[in-house]
Amino acid sequence: METKKRFFTIGEAAKRCDVATSTLRFYESKGLIASIRTHGNQRRYHAATLRTISVIRAAQKIGISLEEIKDALATLPDNRQPNKKDWERLSKQWAATLDQKINEMQRLRDNLDTCIGCGCLSLKSCRIFNPNDEIAAHGEGPRFLIEGFGDDSE
Repeated sequence: METKKRFFTIGEAAKRCDVATSTLRFYESKGLIASIRTHGNQRRYHAATLRTISVIRAAQKIGISLEEIKDALATLPDNRQPNKKDWERLSKQWAATLDQKINEMQRLRDNLDTCIGCGCLSLKSCRIFNPNDEIAAHGEGPRFLIEGFGDDSE
């Protein structure tokens, strides 16, 4: 009878989660995951940690920052690994964030031609960076690019 493995070396965990060992060390340094150490000071990851690594990767894939992921994981009681119910809650929360990012990207896409289509570099007709032509009061040219590089009043 084969028993389930409870702890994995860093190489085994990395292979199972399809990440580099340096990624696991990085996640650990940021407090996202934890390991135990053997007497020889080698890392061992509990099997449940593999689920956390997978949650981190899924969240990163949709653009959630590591800081946001860490905050979300901190809401889990007793620092435990996420279960199905936790994943449902986190994924709903992150789905809302993803929807917001999608809406922002669609807005940028829809307005992109007005930003680069004018060819004047004055940003006068740019609905993304200068929606109400507020920058025109500061003079002609790429004001966002040259701001802070000397006095432009002549």
